[in-house]
Amino acid sequence: MSILSVSGYPFALVICVFLLVALFLLLRTQRLREKYSVIWFAVILGVVILGFVPSITTWLSSVLGVTTPINLVFILASLVLLTVCIQLSIEISALEESSRTVAEEVALLRLELQQQIRDAARTGDEPGRREDPRG
Repeated sequence: MSILSVSGYPFALVICVFLLVALFLLLRTQRLREKYSVIWFAVILGVVILGFVPSITTWLSSVLGVTTPINLVFILASLVLLTVCIQLSIEISALEESSRTVAEEVALLRLELQQQIRDAARTGDEPGRREDPRG
């Protein structure tokens, strides 16, 4: 069976080429970090392998007991999307914690600055300028 006789596989390979170019451009312009690109390279590699050797899907579905090979493809795609969602949820949680910490630090610094301004207004000094107690 020729690769061109199965209509969906050449289309998937063309999409993979476009995704690969887009991935390299995103990495080059630093809009995508390297740690996220690994999973996308793995997905592209998997689709390319399945595009060149479509019998792998049939064999793998029979080994795993999946009735139709396309169902296996949908299951694998769902697992990839679930993995990406979990990874992004973990990153968002870390960023939220970091953002909250920074906001608290800014609030404390703002309070300290206001207290220095208030103290300076009482004593006539400039805010943020303290006299050295050592002399």
